[in-house]
Amino acid sequence: MTLTPLPVPAMLRDYGLQPKKGLGQNFLVEDVHLQRIVDEAGVTAADEVLEIGAGLGSLTRYLAAAAGQVCAVEIDERFIPVLKKVLNEFTNVNLVNADIMDTDPGQWMHQSGYLVVANIPYYITSALIRHLLEAEVKPGRIALTIQKEVAQRVCAKPGNLSLLTLSVQVFGAPRVAFNIPAGAFYPAPKVDSALLLVDLYDQPLIANEDLKTFFSLAKSAFSKKRKMLHNALAGHPGLGSEGSQRLLEEAGIDPNRRAQTLSLEEWGNLTEAYLQMQK
Repeated sequence: MTLTPLPVPAMLRDYGLQPKKGLGQNFLVEDVHLQRIVDEAGVTAADEVLEIGAGLGSLTRYLAAAAGQVCAVEIDERFIPVLKKVLNEFTNVNLVNADIMDTDPGQWMHQSGYLVVANIPYYITSALIRHLLEAEVKPGRIALTIQKEVAQRVCAKPGNLSLLTLSVQVFGAPRVAFNIPAGAFYPAPKVDSALLLVDLYDQPLIANEDLKTFFSLAKSAFSKKRKMLHNALAGHPGLGSEGSQRLLEEAGIDPNRRAQTLSLEEWGNLTEAYLQMQK
């Protein structure tokens, strides 16, 4: 099937629509990038795809042309009439008006291992991945179009880790597939974007039952990331200065290190040591 570019500015004008910045409504309009997203995500006719943020349907059409089935979720009800018209020729698209963060993907996806494709505001990246991974029916790969700088942060190595990095890497292996210039979007954002691919593990690197503790410790440590760990963790509920020192000793971690230098394995050791101390 040959797809012609959608006249996005004209469509918005014809339907009297204004993009909402808070919803990340910067529409990717260059077809070369749309096709590459589908290719890099590895979409085949055997795949079910969950698209989050269908917008005007530019990417939805490319996904529908390549996938077996597409569930296109759009939070903004103003765009539903446009999407119905744009996607009218496709019989393999289920269009849903919903907030993905308030719904269970298992309502629409038939089995685990499906693909997720999303053009999202960067600040919901970790929350979205956690939401998808906590669902009973889980994806196998996530392809996120986000700010280039944020995508690079997600892929950071120990020494430059952040809470966002941990929030993603505990669930899967991320990589930047390619960069997308700001001019490829309408309206053009102030920064370039990138396609972030995350191949998700069957199970997170921290045991499911320990994730709450893991994230709680990480939040305490990164809230004062300029401080050494023994000082940063002293503020964690129930630890204090003495407890913080003991915790780090039990985990085999130098108390003078900083949060961003720890590897995921060391975060796992820290979490396990904390849970042992609570017994």
